[in-house]
Amino acid sequence: MKLSRTSIAALLVALVAASGGCTLVNRVRAKNALNEGARAYKDGRFPDAEEKFRTAYELDPTQKNAPLFVARAIQQQYKPGVQTPENLAIGEKAVGAYQDILNRDPSNEDAYKAIVFLYGQMKNDEKVSQLLAERAKSGPNPKSKAEALTILASKQWNCSYEITEQKENKATENKPDKILIHYKKPANQADFDKANQCTTEGLKLAEEAISLDQNNANAWSYKANLLREKGKLAEMAGDNAAKEDLGKQYEAALETQKRLSAEETKRKEAEEAAKSPTPPAS
Repeated sequence: MKLSRTSIAALLVALVAASGGCTLVNRVRAKNALNEGARAYKDGRFPDAEEKFRTAYELDPTQKNAPLFVARAIQQQYKPGVQTPENLAIGEKAVGAYQDILNRDPSNEDAYKAIVFLYGQMKNDEKVSQLLAERAKSGPNPKSKAEALTILASKQWNCSYEITEQKENKATENKPDKILIHYKKPANQADFDKANQCTTEGLKLAEEAISLDQNNANAWSYKANLLREKGKLAEMAGDNAAKEDLGKQYEAALETQKRLSAEETKRKEAEEAAKSPTPPAS
């Protein structure tokens, strides 16, 4: 049977209407699945929540938050500190879910930070350092790069701090009005060399972070802390002139960090005040 143009047009209209109706039904079903997933999540039934969130996304791929809900539901199934193969597999599954989000949106900071956090919980320090180094080199913006560099600097600070603060490497002197701490060179030269190497690398990272984001209070904080470590090592080496100079640099960096932190606090307070409703005039 040969259809007329009018009949074909009517058939196309009917097909479009049916397709639109199906899409609408799927969106309603997706919304219901999201609500069910939210209830399951709230009740602590995280596998059920994961399943419902997946269903919602399959029914309606325009649900942009659904992949994040899936990732969080999986993350909640991971037990920090438990190093069994089964639990680590769940951790990797959560990482994969967040990575899928990053693949679609490389600038998604929440997904990136969740991946770094999970690898940290899984005690995979090598992977954490790798991710941070990659972000420091090719992050989506200068602030993201600076944050990664700051975290890397903090690791170098910790490397030195764990050596300089060992009991055998310091001595206390009681004064009438205060207690002085004197730092002694480690018996093992390799420890001293390692601390020196860590502080040198750490300062380089902190200063690179500051060059990318001069208002990064954390970067200034770790620059100050690393200068403090350098001062301890100078005292250990008997170089009092270097110790005094590093002390001045430490104080200057610390003042900058305090100023930036105070400015950030004021900025946040102003933003919160702006969000608050204006009281009616009396």
